[in-house]
Amino acid sequence: MITGTTRLYSIIGDPIAHVRTPTAFNDYFAARNIDAICVPILIGRDDLPRGWAGLKAIANLDGFIVTAPHKAEAARLCDRLEGDGVHTKVVNTVRREADGSYSGTLLDGRGFVRGLQSHGHEVKGRRFYLAGAGGAATALAFALAHSGAAALTIYNRTTSKAESLADAVAKAYPACDVKVGTANAAGHDIAVNATSLGLKPTDGHAFELASADPSTLIAEVVMKPDMTPLLIAAKDRGHAIHFGIHMLNSQLELMMQFLGVSAPRPK
Repeated sequence: MITGTTRLYSIIGDPIAHVRTPTAFNDYFAARNIDAICVPILIGRDDLPRGWAGLKAIANLDGFIVTAPHKAEAARLCDRLEGDGVHTKVVNTVRREADGSYSGTLLDGRGFVRGLQSHGHEVKGRRFYLAGAGGAATALAFALAHSGAAALTIYNRTTSKAESLADAVAKAYPACDVKVGTANAAGHDIAVNATSLGLKPTDGHAFELASADPSTLIAEVVMKPDMTPLLIAAKDRGHAIHFGIHMLNSQLELMMQFLGVSAPRPK
């Protein structure tokens, strides 16, 4: 039951209709009898500074999740960065401090790695192909290299963005063979779509699926629908597939810890 004491959490982005974070958060709260709710908030892609001021004015909003396209700009607007947010300059989780300031961190990558591992897919020593160089791709690139990936190929339609990300990851994790690639995904153990392509059934693929080796695992970061056009096509070609929702489910506890949500209490 929502009352005057209910604490608020949200997820901000544009678009926002596809997100599953509110369901995951609210199920978590209900199962533990925590007096809190999470709601989606649509803030236009060019309107975050104005929206940020509005969020800060809501005194019982204890924190929020950030999705595309706001992850990089949200990091610039935070009063301080922690964890992976420090070197990526991208955040996906923001916490309100007691003084009203905002602290941000990045948990997407850690969640993605945990999701792979929990479904039997090893990260250490594997060769990864990553399509995208935005917020989600940045999170995954650093987390995969940190977790022992042997090689990481980054492809983005804007080559300069891929080059910038590859350079940053290579400097932070010299043991990982990081390079900029093309739309050809051949020669990799796991190929990941870390772009927003897949939200609509008419979306194309972020890379040339036909180029991937038959044994390549095809993975998504898009959470809704479960079966994106890429995963549908990959399954039809006989590839093993990995859903985007695993990334959220695997980082849920990390988000709750960072946000300072009250310790779980049984009903």
